[in-house]
Amino acid sequence: MTKIKALLTDTTAATAIEYALIAVAAITAMDTLGTALSATFTRVSSGMSTSGGADTTAGNTTL
Repeated sequence: MTKIKALLTDTTAATAIEYALIAVAAITAMDTLGTALSATFTRVSSGMSTSGGADTTAGNTTL
């Protein structure tokens, strides 16, 4: 009976599971953000190469 009480009051496993869930959520969010950033940089790079980039002669910095 004391072993069952000890198992019921032990919260280390619950804490470990909570940390694991937080880690999974963080990794998923970072992966999603990384994918979105990669797509953004690809679009910007394509736009710059299509337009010839910024013209910095005589202070003109328009694309």
